[in-house]
Amino acid sequence: MSKAKNKEKPVKKTKQAAAAESAPPKKTEIKITAAKGRPMLTWVGKRPLSHVTAFPAQHVESFAPSYNHPPFQGEGWGGDGVERERGEGAIWKDWPSSYPKGGLLFHGDNKEVLAHLLANGFRGKVNLICLDPPFDSGADYVRKVSLRGAKGTTTIAGETYTLGEQIQYTDIWANDNYLQFMYERLMLLKELLSNDGSLYLHCDTHRTHHLRCLLEEVFGPENIRNEIIWQRFNFRADGNKYGTVHDTIYLATKSDVYQFDKPYVHLKSSYIKSHFKPDEKGRLYRLDNLTAPSHGKQGKALKFGDKVIAPPAGAMWRFAQGGIDDLWAKNLIEIPEDGVPQVKRYLDEIEGQAVHSIWTDVRSINSQSHERTDYNTQKPEEMVARLVEASSKAGDIVLDCFMGSGTTAAVAQKLGRRWIGCDINNGAVQLTSTRLQTIIQEQIEESKIGTLSLDLSTEEDKSKTQPAQSAFSIWCVNDYDLAIQHNEAVNLACEHIGIERMRTDAYFDGTYRKSLVKIIPFGHPLTPLDLEELRLELEARPDEDRPFTVVCLGMELAAKAWVEDWNRLRKGKDAVNKIEVIELRTDPKYGKFMQHESAKAKIKISRKKDTISVEIGDFISPTIIERLSQQAGLLKPKIDDWRAMVDCVMIDTAYDGKVFNVALSDVPEKKTDYVQGSYELPAPDGDTTVAVKIIDMLGEEVLVIKSV
Repeated sequence: MSKAKNKEKPVKKTKQAAAAESAPPKKTEIKITAAKGRPMLTWVGKRPLSHVTAFPAQHVESFAPSYNHPPFQGEGWGGDGVERERGEGAIWKDWPSSYPKGGLLFHGDNKEVLAHLLANGFRGKVNLICLDPPFDSGADYVRKVSLRGAKGTTTIAGETYTLGEQIQYTDIWANDNYLQFMYERLMLLKELLSNDGSLYLHCDTHRTHHLRCLLEEVFGPENIRNEIIWQRFNFRADGNKYGTVHDTIYLATKSDVYQFDKPYVHLKSSYIKSHFKPDEKGRLYRLDNLTAPSHGKQGKALKFGDKVIAPPAGAMWRFAQGGIDDLWAKNLIEIPEDGVPQVKRYLDEIEGQAVHSIWTDVRSINSQSHERTDYNTQKPEEMVARLVEASSKAGDIVLDCFMGSGTTAAVAQKLGRRWIGCDINNGAVQLTSTRLQTIIQEQIEESKIGTLSLDLSTEEDKSKTQPAQSAFSIWCVNDYDLAIQHNEAVNLACEHIGIERMRTDAYFDGTYRKSLVKIIPFGHPLTPLDLEELRLELEARPDEDRPFTVVCLGMELAAKAWVEDWNRLRKGKDAVNKIEVIELRTDPKYGKFMQHESAKAKIKISRKKDTISVEIGDFISPTIIERLSQQAGLLKPKIDDWRAMVDCVMIDTAYDGKVFNVALSDVPEKKTDYVQGSYELPAPDGDTTVAVKIIDMLGEEVLVIKSV
């Protein structure tokens, strides 16, 4: 069953802070250091990034539980004002004052989010960056979503657009644009990275060679520390070639001084059985080499007890005579039958097997994994945890600007690191938010039974490293909601009409029969200004003789007259550049078109003295219903319980109209569980505004507000 937890809301903002938020946004120009590494990859349209424009961020949501429990009291989140200490100082001492002390989730184009972070105090402060960018593999970065419920096996597509389309670039997957896209972001990330920081870049075989060159240009070839090969598991044959079962992870650093705690894995029982033997007391040990290459010279003979033994030809002893005497005195040297002494290594003193550059021990996310979030490119927490533990320490800042399902932020929260996440897909932000809420709630429960504290001064047991924060906030940089909706609408219109998408043209969206197609943003009807842009584009293409199809939801009368005048001058069978307009709302030729309908909810909000009651009577997501209809064909979809469509419910009992501060969060523990739908919360003193936010399985939000 789901668990609904009451959380105390943070102190309201001051009038000065509210006034600052309402002020007109200001853009800032941020200088970027030039890349000086070699080799320097060249592509058409390569542009050095000398500066970037930074936009302000809008604070849209906070998850800030209060626990009335000593380990979780901290400044800024309803605690007692005592900063959490780590080692010699507060872990938040270097945190910009413009942000609350907690995790940060950003919704927006990561180039603009990174610029914003640079402009707001994070330059040189990020200790670890983990990147899992689009691979240019042709894969559609789309999340598959299952409805909730015990019988919830129905799966629908999540965001029906690729990552490249979301980012609003002409064709992110074309060679040159993809390289420019990654080049600019690596330049910004280098500026954010601390001098002793590290960056991991995950890629597959499609772009490994190009991304290696970009890393060497931005960070310098001397700072590329590792090329890690991660072997995935695939038992199927791969046609007429060897099966591709690996990805590549590059480790780059900012300088030659960087954090690295070498990871180890437990020795396999079969290895222990075959390589170790007991001594006279029963302790298991194995023999290790005492020699090292002498590069052609003969090493010096040394005394082992009462014997003088020379090393084999071309070798030397690893220790001087004093070291050999010490090992001999401790009975740590054994002389086998071949006469070459070896040193004893006891199993109980070995950390494990050192992890090297080929990883075969980390399995991919499978269909039964409790981690699974239905992102095709999701990486296992075990692998990300290895990177985080090796290249950062408790309290460090970890950044992931291709957040996806939020694995990096989830791992950082569990391992006591501060974290910043970013994604242009609002569904990814919401998925990450609910995932982190669940983790923090579990940490709260552990703290209440005495198994959790926030003393980060010791790390005796890394598996129990304590959380660096107990809250997070969500921000939006340069709002992209309308743009994303337009991109999704473009896909839907193309599929509906039969337009073939083009990914190589900066202006036209595709072709239909023999014509070029331009899709007008659905936020406004076709206007003469849109048509003038078409005319100017045509003037730049004097050899273009194909007709044009303009797709829109509707058109102004002036635009209709403009098209009629244009076509009047292009009569005859062989006339070029004629314009046809398809109005999706009115043209009967193309039948029903799926117009976006917002989700709706029936919610009763009431107050009795000191208690606020919230009762959700019904919820409907037309988008989910429409997509189920498309998949079902002639069969009409039926959803017996509205809660099957709901991912989570959040309530703010003192909504200020700007920032949604989560006072209650109902996130079901399992995919088969439902939200409760009925809630009671303590009421603030005096009149207040209650806001209820429902997020469906596709990440779409419904916000219902009432003053009580």
